Amino acid sequence: MKIIFLGDIVGRPGRKLVKEMLPKLTKEYAPDLTVVNGENAAGGFGLTMEVAEELLQNGVDVITLGNHTWKHKEINQVLDRYKEVLRPANYPPGTPGEGFGLFVARNGYPVGILNLMGQVYLEPALDCPFRVAKEKVNLLKQKTPYVLVDFHAEATSEKVALGHYLDGLASAVLGTHTHVTTADQRILPAGTGYITDVGMCGPVDSVLGVKKELAIQKFLTKRPVKFEIAGGPVELHGIYLELDQQGRTKVIDRIYYRKI
Repeated sequence: MKIIFLGDIVGRPGRKLVKEMLPKLTKEYAPDLTVVNGENAAGGFGLTMEVAEELLQNGVDVITLGNHTWKHKEINQVLDRYKEVLRPANYPPGTPGEGFGLFVARNGYPVGILNLMGQVYLEPALDCPFRVAKEKVNLLKQKTPYVLVDFHAEATSEKVALGHYLDGLASAVLGTHTHVTTADQRILPAGTGYITDVGMCGPVDSVLGVKKELAIQKFLTKRPVKFEIAGGPVELHGIYLELDQQGRTKVIDRIYYRKI
């Protein structure tokens, strides 16, 4: 099983780059499934119907979300229409949408995808991601050996801990949210692929995709500032996974591309 996962897509520049690069990545890696984090895809915050459809019509199979899930009112309609869009599974019972699901890959085998959000330094405070992760992964494992977890979290320690907690259960635990790629991709002792943060697809000369002068202004003034997405060169960060028939990671490589 071959899977491509792309980090947080930031606004129009990130979407444009992903749309341009996916055919090239597909040719190079021949993935059976392509997953992206679309949490910042619509104007830098959240996801809209138009943006979800744009991604799904251009080679993306599954979209995961995070702490900006509810930024746009229409997300309820998006979650209702597209089961390929997942919000964090540790929201309370009765929350619109689904946080995990089974998706048929191009090779005909089902892949379980689980979206979770961390508790440390993130709001709102959701249910314990560790307990929810164990419950949902075990459910998915009844249907498939291939289970990928997108853990949208701030704290490095929380991400590393969840990786070890799910080692041997999930095929891979991939961290998102910070927009800064970490250099710790590895295969844990029991076969789970892991990276603390995949990074982002968006503007380089920025503060996490936002115009740097606006981010600096907020730090200096301590007052609210309306953020805007930066322009200029863009980067794509992702992960390429190869899983064996038991669902263990055999290859985990970082994907990187920069366009001036």
